[in-house]
Amino acid sequence: MIRVSIAWERKSRRPLAERLRRLVRAALDSLGVDGAEVSILITGDDRLRELNRSWRGVDRPTDVLSFPDGGELPDGWRLLGEVVVSMDAARRQAVELGHSVEREVEELVLHGVLHLAGYDHEKDGGEMEALELGMRRELLP
Repeated sequence: MIRVSIAWERKSRRPLAERLRRLVRAALDSLGVDGAEVSILITGDDRLRELNRSWRGVDRPTDVLSFPDGGELPDGWRLLGEVVVSMDAARRQAVELGHSVEREVEELVLHGVLHLAGYDHEKDGGEMEALELGMRRELLP
């Protein structure tokens, strides 16, 4: 089982929480991850810029950041980590890509979850990208 907690500093116009929970569970299930907890924070560009500057030394906002953890929780579950998404970036990118904001948030969360699972598109020669595209086709409407 996978536990997913979601905190909202910026909300979507349509209900999205349950869709995100199902997506995270399905993605991690397909990767064979079980007994883990994932936290998701939906916020804005200001917070992403602050986090990007603090953790990556890049002084600009980004669309999604992942913070892998892997530590054991008191109840024996593993904290996989946290995914932080900029709703501001999701809105801009949805317009550019011609799909809904909710779809863009789902894609960003999926990307972040793959990072939590240990994938890194900056180092893996396309493995994460191929996996992510396949999961989008399979898991996203």
